[in-house]
Amino acid sequence: MADDIARAFADAIASDPARPLLTWYDDATGERTELSGATLANWVAKTANLLVDEAAAGPGESAGVLLPPHWQTAAVLLGCWSAGLAVADRPGPVEVLFAAADLVAEADAWPAGERYALALAPFALPLREVPAGFADYVVAVRAHGDHFAPYGGGGPQDTELLARAAARATELGIARGDRVLLDTATHPDPVDWLLAPLVAGASTVLCANLDHARVAARAETERVTRTLA
Repeated sequence: MADDIARAFADAIASDPARPLLTWYDDATGERTELSGATLANWVAKTANLLVDEAAAGPGESAGVLLPPHWQTAAVLLGCWSAGLAVADRPGPVEVLFAAADLVAEADAWPAGERYALALAPFALPLREVPAGFADYVVAVRAHGDHFAPYGGGGPQDTELLARAAARATELGIARGDRVLLDTATHPDPVDWLLAPLVAGASTVLCANLDHARVAARAETERVTRTLA
């Protein structure tokens, strides 16, 4: 097993960067977004560069991530871990804060040097109105480079998170080569919906506001081998 999350991500996409790695559905909006390993890696690199170059954040510092399961959340989390940041698990001071637009009211509990809001809109559209004190993540991140060399050894959370992810992959029955359909309501923890499939060598169909009447047809269309809904 890889000794840091950035390496685990790189290993997961190395054999075929063009294959679908994370496919996002939101049955409330009808959105479907498919990201190959290469496309997600591009977003991850841009996020890590944003953290280092714009937020001046790096190893030994922490980020607040007030985001639900979403493909953009995957980019933010992997970008934080690639840049050597810990993702805080409780409110408090952080170097940088990422918050969904409908959660910015909680930001007062997370004092931060830099703050980014996310619309989490289809097609990665920007916010219609940027909350005061925040920058728009999708606008800011696009200005940054497509390549990032992760810090060796990872951040302070990597060993624990990878061990938890490997254990959860076993518990959930996720195996190498699987195409896993996951319900965000049932599996909101990124260890389940993001890291467990990565360390197992699987790809993910991540579904928000899941309409259970669509599961069978979606599983057939997406060639799902494991359903966790």
